Amino acid sequence: MNIDELYQTIILDHYREKHHVGLREPFDAQVHHVNPSCGDELTLRVHVDGDVIQDVSYEGVGCSISQASTSVMTDLVIGKGVEHSMGLYDDFLEMMHSKGKIVPDEERFEDAIAFAGVSKFPARVKCALLSWSALRDAVGQTSDKES
Repeated sequence: MNIDELYQTIILDHYREKHHVGLREPFDAQVHHVNPSCGDELTLRVHVDGDVIQDVSYEGVGCSISQASTSVMTDLVIGKGVEHSMGLYDDFLEMMHSKGKIVPDEERFEDAIAFAGVSKFPARVKCALLSWSALRDAVGQTSDKES
């Protein structure tokens, strides 16, 4: 199996067996994002305690890439600090805009490394970024409430 096939398998596995799907309480912020270019939709909730993302839950409809990216993202940020998670968002965004030129750190990205191949297809980048943008906005809402 070559690396592209492995990445496709990771994406399909997360699409078929979504992690953290289903809107849960308690939550501190809820956002709804839509990708107008393809119609993918996502409602995402976050629960933040202090500076730690305690929970992320979601309901969404869309392609395998947007759904798998959401599943992977939740695994990477739940239980982690807000600062760490927003740094991961920045790094994921950079990778997705690299057109396949950035080789991500597998230890840091875990299953999100599979989306490095998606970055070669500009039409699919927005699909992969939908949940990450929703997370950034939801976490921003929680910090706005604290101010």
